[in-house]
Amino acid sequence: MRRSIFYLLCLAVNICSAQDSVYVRKTVNHLTSPYFWGRGYTKDGMKKAADFLSDEYKAIGLLPLSLNYQQDFAFAVNTFPGKMQVSVNGKKLKPGRDFIVSNESQGIRAKANLDQLDSVRFAGQPNIRVILKNKLTWSVASETGGFTEIQIDRNRFNEVPKQINLDIENHLIDNFKASNICGLVKGTKFPDSVLVITAHYDHLGGMGSETYFPGANDNAAGVATLLSLARYYASHPQAYSIAFICFAAEEAGLLGSRYYVENPLFPLARIKFLLNLDLVGTGEAGMTVVNATVYPKAFSILNAVNEDYKLISKINKRGKAANSDHYFFTEKGVPAFFIYTQGGPPAYHDVFDKAEGLPLTEYHDLFKLIIDFNQRIMHN
Repeated sequence: MRRSIFYLLCLAVNICSAQDSVYVRKTVNHLTSPYFWGRGYTKDGMKKAADFLSDEYKAIGLLPLSLNYQQDFAFAVNTFPGKMQVSVNGKKLKPGRDFIVSNESQGIRAKANLDQLDSVRFAGQPNIRVILKNKLTWSVASETGGFTEIQIDRNRFNEVPKQINLDIENHLIDNFKASNICGLVKGTKFPDSVLVITAHYDHLGGMGSETYFPGANDNAAGVATLLSLARYYASHPQAYSIAFICFAAEEAGLLGSRYYVENPLFPLARIKFLLNLDLVGTGEAGMTVVNATVYPKAFSILNAVNEDYKLISKINKRGKAANSDHYFFTEKGVPAFFIYTQGGPPAYHDVFDKAEGLPLTEYHDLFKLIIDFNQRIMHN
């Protein structure tokens, strides 16, 4: 009898993951479109993404944990909404591809000669810095520094920078408003015990009025996987409740998850386990689990599931790390794993992290792994 029930569960999981593959791909394509403008801080990108996710939660049938599923908070952020023009040695550079402006930079309109400081660093007046990089990687800052720094891809611009012409606009927003998106499938037997699945939906937004960072692997893939799991659990309620939280402002320093932990919508002590999905759009080289050494029993359960069904080629274990939204939960004693896949395209925090380049290699296997892991962790 137990084997029959287990077989039916596996069949349901296989059917759901197969049906949702189209949904996951469509969701990744949608979240990385220009409409959401990198799910960031200009052109209402993050707000549009929050409203989209709230609508998806409602359509799936999740119970709201807050008004319209949204838990609001605010923080400071440096943005670049308008002009983003850079010429070096008389050659116009393309934002995102040839150069990025460092996240703490202030706006400037100036032309300057550059003095060489070393093999990769140059300086000009007033307070202009230029750095040659092998890879351009952008991020988010909550303040401005009293300088303007331009990072140039030395693989695309192979001259020594001698002169620079800048026209860059920045806007420091002291009270940028964002929202965590929070929903629940209520448990049928133990509703006060909760498994939590999380993923951050924000990315880097736009750099200027014409360039944005799509954020396919980081983290449209994680959000799409979370939504597909929500669809499954809404149709297959479990004994325990399952909560789904999409965090804002992860890229700004884990601000959304930190705010949630400081203002939980149900007691953190009720959380039996938390799985955080971030960078899960590949998998050719396996996956890594942060906190694996912190929770060895749970990690052995995860490995047992993987061995039983031959899902992920390799699961690497890693210790505690403050590198995604699981961190502040762990600091409060909530058992949690941060899962990320490996291999595939190397795009990260750049304009090349696009939907069309994202293989979603291990979506089906990861879906099955999570469903079965949750099933077993409920009974341990």
